[in-house]
This record gives sequence, structure tokens and C-alpha cells, in this order.
Amino acid sequence: MLVLLPPSEGKTAPRRGKPVDLSSLSAPGLTEPRTRVLEALLEASARPDAVDLLGVGPSLAAEVERNLDLRAAPTAAARSVYTGVLYGAARLDDLPAAARRRARASVRTVSALWGLVSPEDRIPAYRLSMGTDLPGIGRLAQHWRPALRAELDPEASHRLVVDCRSAAYAAAWPVPAGGPGHVSVVVHREAEGRRTVVSHWAKHTRGVLTRHLVTREGTAPRSPEELLDAAGELVGGALLDAGLTEGPRGSSTLALVVADPTGAPV
Repeated sequence: MLVLLPPSEGKTAPRRGKPVDLSSLSAPGLTEPRTRVLEALLEASARPDAVDLLGVGPSLAAEVERNLDLRAAPTAAARSVYTGVLYGAARLDDLPAAARRRARASVRTVSALWGLVSPEDRIPAYRLSMGTDLPGIGRLAQHWRPALRAELDPEASHRLVVDCRSAAYAAAWPVPAGGPGHVSVVVHREAEGRRTVVSHWAKHTRGVLTRHLVTREGTAPRSPEELLDAAGELVGGALLDAGLTEGPRGSSTLALVVADPTGAPV
């Protein structure tokens, strides 16, 4: 099983820790493209129009300025740096030892700056989105695609891919056909008998699923059907229902149904 997550927009800046060491991060084959993006981000963040270049509002100017210190900034494990809704539900920084080992082996965050990080990789807080057209690099999804294909295509040949990424991050690595399967996770809300796609609760529910997959007893899912069975263990608690739909080229969609948060809470 390989669980792919997007990074969170919200990040907690570490207060202490050694500066980032690109050679120590997992997936060392990404060191060269990581270096290029880091250097380009440092240059872009020093420009007067940095906020516009990085596609953020004036309220985030301080976070863009913080990019200038990325080479010297303190680092912490990615599981404690990413602190958005999905990661708040996954609680990867609060796992029993066995679950932490499973997360280290099976959970990866696709990042605009680092390409790919494991929960234990030590990184600083940063501001950069995958949809950015970064001067000197271009569209980041296109920049990362060849390197991520080299890194992840072999993994997808023998591991079930559980895809919790948003569209911008999914564009950086289209999952190849073949292998045990590629399952995209979507979330629907049920209210008054109607089901609709949700966004905020989708992040939360994908985080709940991620935590369940790394903490549950038994072997990790090896097929879309086994993933559905694992998700089904949450029905009656976090979920109202779970269903699997087959798609083209060996892909599937796992639909997780949650209650209307104005009614029964998730």
C-alpha cells in the first residue's frame, strides 16, 4: 500500500532543529530537482513581486518572506510540520510505534518544494503551491513529473496506490496503469437523502482514513476490494457508507459518505 497525500497549506514552523539536509531526505533520486526548486524559490521570494509570483494574498507576505531563510531554518519531521485539516485528522505525529513504522513505509506527501516526503523527513515550514509557475522552473507539476515517474512508477507496479491528493498534486504524477490498482478517494456528504461532493470535510475524512489504514490491525490492503473492506470498518462511526467504482485503465474510486456536519457530526 502507498498512501499519497497533498501537503497542507497550513504549516507549523519548527522552533528548533538542524537546517534541512537535502541528501538526508527519503527518495534521494529527487535531490537534484529539489535543489533546483529550492534555489528558484529563494530567488522568487526575494523579489518585490514575490507575493504575486507565488499566487498568495498580502496576508501571507510574512510566510513568503520566511522562504528566504529556508536553508538555515529549523526543521522537524514532516508529520509535525504539516498541520492542516487532513493532517489534524490523520494525527501522524501521534502514532503508536508499530503504526509509525507503517506510516514511514507507506505514507508519502507530494510536495511542490520537495517532490515527495515521508512523515519522518525533516523539513522547514515553507510557502509554495504545486500550481505555481515558478520563474526559472516553470509549472511545478510539469517539473516534478519525470522525477516522480522515475521514483514512483516502480512502486506502483507492486503496491496499491491510495490516492488522497488534490487535482494540482495529482498532476505531478499520473499513476500508471497496471499493478495492484490505483484508487482515488472522494468524499460525499449525505443530507436529506441527497449526496453531494464536499471539500473541507473531504480533507478531514481522508485524514481519518489515512490514520485508520496505518493503525488498524492486520495486513495493509493489497487490492481495491481490500481497501473497501478496510474503509468499511469505519462505517457506523466516522462514515455512513463506503463504495467502490471501477474506472478505466485499472483505476477505481473509493467514495466515502459522511453525514451532514450540521446534523450528525463526522
